[in-house]
Amino acid sequence: MEKTKFIFVTGGVMSSLGKGLAAASIGALLESRGLKVTLQKLDPYINVDPGTMNPLQHGEVYVTDDGAETDLDLGHYQRFTHSNLSQKNNFTSGRIYNSVISKEREGKYLGKTVQVIPHITDEIKERVLAVANDNDVVIVEIGGTVGDIESLPFLEAVRQLRTDLGRENTLFIHLTFVPYLAAAGELKSKPTQHSVKELLQIGIQPDILLCRTERHLPQELKEKIALFCNVKNEAVITAIDVASIYEVPIFLHHEKLDQIIIDYLKMWTKKPDISNWVEIADKFKNPKSEVTIGVVGKYISLKDSYKSLHEALDHGGMANEFRVKIKYVDSEDIESQGVESLLNDVHGILVPGGFGKRGFEGKIEAIRFAREQNIPFFGICLGMQMAVVEFARTICGIKEAHSREFSEDVVSPVIDLMEHQRGINDMGGTMRLGAYPCILGSGTFAQAAYGKNEISERHRHRYEVNNSYRQTLSNNGLIFSGLSPDEELVEMIELDNHPWFVGCQFHPEFKSTPLEPHPLFRDFVKAAIKYKSSLSA
Repeated sequence: MEKTKFIFVTGGVMSSLGKGLAAASIGALLESRGLKVTLQKLDPYINVDPGTMNPLQHGEVYVTDDGAETDLDLGHYQRFTHSNLSQKNNFTSGRIYNSVISKEREGKYLGKTVQVIPHITDEIKERVLAVANDNDVVIVEIGGTVGDIESLPFLEAVRQLRTDLGRENTLFIHLTFVPYLAAAGELKSKPTQHSVKELLQIGIQPDILLCRTERHLPQELKEKIALFCNVKNEAVITAIDVASIYEVPIFLHHEKLDQIIIDYLKMWTKKPDISNWVEIADKFKNPKSEVTIGVVGKYISLKDSYKSLHEALDHGGMANEFRVKIKYVDSEDIESQGVESLLNDVHGILVPGGFGKRGFEGKIEAIRFAREQNIPFFGICLGMQMAVVEFARTICGIKEAHSREFSEDVVSPVIDLMEHQRGINDMGGTMRLGAYPCILGSGTFAQAAYGKNEISERHRHRYEVNNSYRQTLSNNGLIFSGLSPDEELVEMIELDNHPWFVGCQFHPEFKSTPLEPHPLFRDFVKAAIKYKSSLSA
């Protein structure tokens, strides 16, 4: 049996160059050659996982089927490849140190001095090798920027893996930056040279350089970079800025990146077929028209806070051959400026998940506006809960309706803490996480979208619709269109006297891909298009 090959992706010069997208695109290209691929992200921060981090600091928390709270780059991996990601596909320095310290307390290292080398690096190597299974290629992205002190143990571990596994089974790809200086009128290679120098100092010689740039690298500059960085000329790849992230695999293929990788690793594959990516890029670049969706949230100053949501809306647009223009609206601005002035130009309103009471009333106003003006509405997680609160207050006359998440003294907690969450003190990894089944009601928007009666979706929450109020809500017209199999938990709600008003407790955005747009996003965008058409009728 052929040995699994390992590709290690590092980044230099600065953060946010797109290592995750690069790794995902490489995975997509290798899959197009018939290879079985999985991806893994190593994060240098000390948090055990990103679950307790503010989205404004780190972007969204991506959730896998088995309940792992992970880095948002796993969302890129899921959208670009068919890899089945789990707890094993993302770990942090915090998780590594926690494991090693636990082993030390258990006596696993009796008589030994526990050190970064070999104990921490061995723990890292063990977890990298654990994802190999029956995959042809494992792509490992090392978070952070080369030169950061936090990522040194990870870099040392993968340096050792080249020796352990052999040069023919390992490949180092370094993503770097080649800036264009307008004053000088030229591209500059010095940042790349210094970044590679940092890698060389810790014993890693990159095999391929991905050069992020806004302009094509001329051949003479590629040769210069190759000379000073000790790589082959053809291994200097232009990673140029593109209009859509789904064009990245296409441009990297045109640069022959996948062929270079195959040659380095001495692999034989079928002829690549990237026609699906060409079709996706074409749909994105050549829509029939445009529709505007208002996203009312509290983390809008960092778009990565809603990364999967943004992409899922794009997927919904592509499914309808429309471009989705996203208008991000801060829910606190609605509280201070009024809802109509901020949302009167949108064709659909989406209220996503979140935590904490800041901007709560602004979201309530946005939902009321969508309901009363017959604007298509989609509420996700907290967005669904807020729709229930708004309905209870306005339609059911429960003026004190609220969520117990924001106050223990709530008079009418139509949203309450789930029973199994009571008494839990730890914040990290203790929510209702991962995939759970849901039974859909017949004749509902939900069933029409999915085309079946039972679904499985990913969750991340502690609070739920309070069953004590379900009868009252139902009597007044709120439809519980999705329930847990035991009918104890409300998973979806909707209104039937509305063009499209749907809320879900789960996060459908985590399962949407450009090749398979999520049915709820597809139908939400479809409803928004219909609403837009009605305005000019």
